[in-house]
Amino acid sequence: MKFFDRSEEIASLHEIREIAKNNAQFTVVTGRRRIGKTSLVWKAYENEPILYFFVARKAESDLCEDYQLEIENKLGIPTMGRAEHFTDIFEFLMKLSIDRPITLFIDEFQEFFRVNKSVYSDMQRIWDIYSNKTHINLIVCGSIYSMMTKIFKDKKEPLYNRQTRFMTVRPFTPSVLKEILTEYNPDYTAEDLLALYSFTGGVAKYVQLLVDAGATTKEKMLNQIVKADSIFLGEGKAILIEEFGKDYGVYFSILSAIARGKTSRSEIESVVGREIGGYLTKLENEYEVIAKKQPLFEKSSTKNVRYTIEDNFFIFWFRFIYKYSYMLEIDNYESMKAIINRDYETFSGLMLERYFRRVLIERKAYTRIGGWWDRKGENEIDIVAENELNNEATFFEVKRKAANIDIEVLKQKAAAFLRATGEFKGYNISYKALSMEDM
Repeated sequence: MKFFDRSEEIASLHEIREIAKNNAQFTVVTGRRRIGKTSLVWKAYENEPILYFFVARKAESDLCEDYQLEIENKLGIPTMGRAEHFTDIFEFLMKLSIDRPITLFIDEFQEFFRVNKSVYSDMQRIWDIYSNKTHINLIVCGSIYSMMTKIFKDKKEPLYNRQTRFMTVRPFTPSVLKEILTEYNPDYTAEDLLALYSFTGGVAKYVQLLVDAGATTKEKMLNQIVKADSIFLGEGKAILIEEFGKDYGVYFSILSAIARGKTSRSEIESVVGREIGGYLTKLENEYEVIAKKQPLFEKSSTKNVRYTIEDNFFIFWFRFIYKYSYMLEIDNYESMKAIINRDYETFSGLMLERYFRRVLIERKAYTRIGGWWDRKGENEIDIVAENELNNEATFFEVKRKAANIDIEVLKQKAAAFLRATGEFKGYNISYKALSMEDM
């Protein structure tokens, strides 16, 4: 699959490169695994020399040997004698960049925790000594989001706030997914688009794997995902066990419950069978896998709370792959596909609501977008969108089929919202139905 989108991120990296010619720059690129961080940096700097250091899990002296070869090959200059420690090489490059601009890209930066933890404090010391007189464009990225956040946003860590930019790479937007399908399957249907969004969430690597395999219809996508040699089947564990560590079992139970529609703390605890307050806090604030949602204009910070998994792929993985993993253990892929197809309409209906929220966010036509539900569970509105600049608000009902949407019922729910919140007084109110026909 060819490279798509990322124009804003590439423009930022180009700007950073220009600034670095006068003032040292330290950019942190983060985002979940498979999102395309490394590809983004390579694309941005494809037409210029760039030093690439990959932090593999091996002895520090062996890494240094690799890095010295990279310097000699890319810059055409000899380095010092055999280096045993990364910080010797880093200091060499910092000194070298006093007289010449250098772009240094360090990938899997969090792995220095395993190689040599003192690297971070040594880098802080060297950066503080030389950065005000060098012309280095230093970019670091890592695939374990929580560790990368800790390195640069935890006040106790030596590199806290040393970065000059903190760039988070996001999934592809709905418009980019449409662009990709238009390129590789011009006759795609709304069902195909919704399936691509539901299964991948716009994560670049997952989209690439499907597109490169020619899986651009819902049926072909499902066949590609659920088969003997599919990387998708083990992907949830591959990513999240490394994030969560030895407590992953509790986290997986929580995420599985949320994926199955248990969204309140009491519902989740009834499934998990234990108190989970601390786990929910870590999932939300440290790992950023879940989000705590409340109705728009809810005054209490603790009442009427729902927890949601932010990543579409994780919802799909926990809802189907993890839940029915016993089928995979006996190679019964056809039964798993049958179950996904059986429950797909309900699952994709929830994904369709997410899809349209992303579309509305992408349009930038509103100043506030959210959902609303009352505490009794009698009224719920899929999307409420406000534009406080021109005193307008729109209430949306989302369903797969337009015929199943009753605008009069939506108006009744909106009336309940207006009574309960007291908001949107004097606003121009409108009501809209959104279905797969509007994708």
